Amino acid sequence: MTILVLGVPVYAQSEKRIDTKEKQENVNSRELKKQLAAIQDSINYKNAVSALEKSNFVLEADQLLFKRGGTAFVSSNTNFVSLSDNRAIVQVAPFNGGGPNGVEGSASNVKVQTDKKGNTTLSMNVMGTGISATVNIFLFKGSNYASVVISPNYNSNRITLRGRLVPKEYSTVFKGSSF
Repeated sequence: MTILVLGVPVYAQSEKRIDTKEKQENVNSRELKKQLAAIQDSINYKNAVSALEKSNFVLEADQLLFKRGGTAFVSSNTNFVSLSDNRAIVQVAPFNGGGPNGVEGSASNVKVQTDKKGNTTLSMNVMGTGISATVNIFLFKGSNYASVVISPNYNSNRITLRGRLVPKEYSTVFKGSSF
């Protein structure tokens, strides 16, 4: 009886070694993918910070958060905030029912700040025919993932968008008709 008990663990150990080799290869593959993703995120982050500092960017939003906490996943091609040559465009088309309608205006008081943790914030006022709002963009350290809060000056219908911040030349947005 003792021989059987001792023989079973030896068999299980040899089977485990084969399984461990395959698992080790999978672990190494996952580690490599994580390292590549971290490098890509770092490059995207540096490009996003540079675009913010040059005031030549587009935040392509894929999620919309409403004032009272409701959320909607949206198309990043038609929901965006952009800034170029002191002209800002805010376009929100949550359900594409009436098509994308953007509002365009002049950007003023554009300020870019980086906190101790490395998060970058851009704040600006946008004034135009269809918009008078304060726009605050928060770029999180290590990625080009950002959040923008659009706060109208004449009412409290605040909207928050989340998405990727990219230099304008890499953007794939579709600008609809402006007011």
